[in-house]
Amino acid sequence: MTVWRAYAAVGAGSALGASLRYQVALTLMTSHHAFPWATLLVNVLGSWLIGAFAGFASRSERGRVARWQPFLMAGLCGGFTTFSLFGLETWQLLSLGRPWLALGYVTLSLALWLCGVWLGQRAGQHAATRWG
Repeated sequence: MTVWRAYAAVGAGSALGASLRYQVALTLMTSHHAFPWATLLVNVLGSWLIGAFAGFASRSERGRVARWQPFLMAGLCGGFTTFSLFGLETWQLLSLGRPWLALGYVTLSLALWLCGVWLGQRAGQHAATRWG
């Protein structure tokens, strides 16, 4: 597969994944203060999907599956949820017998994600008071 075909496959898969995520959110829409069921469902389903694709790829003819990996894994799963790749990477660390590295990755990721959201929110609020 050429580089441009791979990019096109990732883009098409991402568009499909993001559209599916949006549909799940619309279907499970709840009040602002309710538990975020749609996000939880999308993250769990996306993690299952990327695991299934990775498992299939590991046991099947490599050339045949490799054509679909950019579309399915980076595109569809990545567009549906980036959490799926995080889950796969964590599982790979555990499978390699590196539980402490996996725990560190999970802990550091969660802490940095929450800090990123907090810092982004603060920056957005600051921008709104200054230019809004």
